[in-house]
Amino acid sequence: MTDDILKGKWRQLRGQIQQRWGELTDDDLDQIEGRRDQLIGRLQARYGYARADAENEVNEFFEDWDDVSYT
Repeated sequence: MTDDILKGKWRQLRGQIQQRWGELTDDDLDQIEGRRDQLIGRLQARYGYARADAENEVNEFFEDWDDVSYT
């Protein structure tokens, strides 16, 4: 999923992202505003992930979401 698509679908994704990563607050999600790099950074801060681990988490989430959204 490209950043443009992510920004466009951000409202749809917010709830699912908050379900998956419950430690992210509404303020976090407001600040992220559909920017993948910001999401990765917030996951690092909230969960203590290494950058590569946070990127993998985000990539897996979007792969799963893409699979569901196209079926």
